[in-house]
Amino acid sequence: MSYDVKHMIENGKTALGIELGSTRIKAVLVGEDNSPIASGSHDWENSYENNVWTYSVEDIWRGLQDSYQKMSSDVKQQYDVTLKTVGSIGFSAMMHGYMAFDQNGELLVPFRTWRNNITEQSSKTLTELFNYNIPQRWSIAHLYQAILNQEEHVANIHFQTTLAGYIHWKLTGEKVLGVGEASGVFPIDLKTKNYNQEMINQFNELVEADKLPWKLEDILPQVLVAGEKAGVLTEEGAKLLDVSGQLQAGIALCPPEGDAGTGMVATNSVAKRTGNVSAGTSAFAMVVMEKDLSKVYPEIDLVTTPTGNLVAMAHSNNCSSDLNAWVGLFEEFTTALGIEVDKNKLFETLFKKALEGDADAGGLLSYGYLSGEHMTHFEEGRPLFARSSGSNFNLANFMRTHLFTAFGAMKIGMDILIKEEKVELDEILGHGGIFKTEGVGQSILAAAFNTPVSVMTTAGEGGAWGIALLASYMNNKEDNQTLEEYLNEKVFAGQEGKTMSPNPKDVEGFERFMERYKKGLSIERAAVENLN
Repeated sequence: MSYDVKHMIENGKTALGIELGSTRIKAVLVGEDNSPIASGSHDWENSYENNVWTYSVEDIWRGLQDSYQKMSSDVKQQYDVTLKTVGSIGFSAMMHGYMAFDQNGELLVPFRTWRNNITEQSSKTLTELFNYNIPQRWSIAHLYQAILNQEEHVANIHFQTTLAGYIHWKLTGEKVLGVGEASGVFPIDLKTKNYNQEMINQFNELVEADKLPWKLEDILPQVLVAGEKAGVLTEEGAKLLDVSGQLQAGIALCPPEGDAGTGMVATNSVAKRTGNVSAGTSAFAMVVMEKDLSKVYPEIDLVTTPTGNLVAMAHSNNCSSDLNAWVGLFEEFTTALGIEVDKNKLFETLFKKALEGDADAGGLLSYGYLSGEHMTHFEEGRPLFARSSGSNFNLANFMRTHLFTAFGAMKIGMDILIKEEKVELDEILGHGGIFKTEGVGQSILAAAFNTPVSVMTTAGEGGAWGIALLASYMNNKEDNQTLEEYLNEKVFAGQEGKTMSPNPKDVEGFERFMERYKKGLSIERAAVENLN
């Protein structure tokens, strides 16, 4: 096996995907059969500076170079090959946010990430203007808010892009985005698979009085769909990615995508009537739609698959961060007792305990709002745990509550799709850290959505694998082979996955918990107002 892989690597019969997530940058190299053969990762954290969630440019490049270097070291260690070329490369990153550059390619203001809820006025105005939901996270909402704030830098914008688009541009010189990523920058016309021209005209009219030296279409990246070539790695780009200088220029790149699109690819849920839930720092459910929604919902974003099909997205800013913090507290406790417990074992034990709890989590309540939560209209968050004196307070219910609440805000959006819009789903595929403990996150999500939930054996590979598959598809697809066909035939054929159907008792319990969750939002509001 290793000789074949070695041969494959030396001859560039590989694809490399690198994804910059909220807490981890991961590089995955896949072979001819699209299975991962090497990987490397780098942990990082956003910082909150001047009321803005951001990552510095230095941290972006340091993290990218470190994850690449660790992946190439993994190649050297496993196969005794120095990595000099790959067949194709793809970059993806957390969607949305705001990166604006002047004519010299200099960043005008620190990167504003998706996590910022600072564009409420802009988001409202644009949603009304377009009659199309423009969430606060979207790049266009950030841009218009900067105009409303009369920020000086706006007049100097030469180019605006996302984190994935920025990296792709610096490595290839190409100002492009994949359509899935572009759909979180500005609304997409599903017929043309490009920005909605009518809405671009409306935006230009809206800001006419500001006398800006640019038109919107001049500063946005070009839109490409999956399978199209998006440039090649330049000499300068190769040195920027691989500081050891071994990587050769000239490698083809696929369009840069967002983490939502790569999650769809990694779970093989790009076809209609399929959906996936990505659960990590934030949580989002993506449902590939058969038809348009009947009206505009502020809780539902409309984006696209990497091929340009309509996707309804229920996104919550907070998922597992507070849950992880509680597990950290239990770890501290065991250490204080002089007991060393493996972190994975601790997670597994506590998660499994949740399955022993009451169906509705015993009357307990928590909100893991580390940051604001647009789904329930909070600009800021305060993690909190509450219970009544008569609630059934034990470890099982405590853990169950924190797992329930991790999906709580997202469920509000999904209920609109399933209960109000009568969207039909064959299954949901789960991926992300919360599904690592077998059967726990999966059964709770099945109860939340009242839909079968599957987890693939490759679910842990995540978006870096997803963007590697998009790079592989661009290079290896047959004539007229769709992305859905390629994934079914070349990637997921014969793949094992575990499916869990919802337990009616758990479904009922989750609904009771959600009644409590909605009523208790005034407690969260009081915490935001009184806990500074």
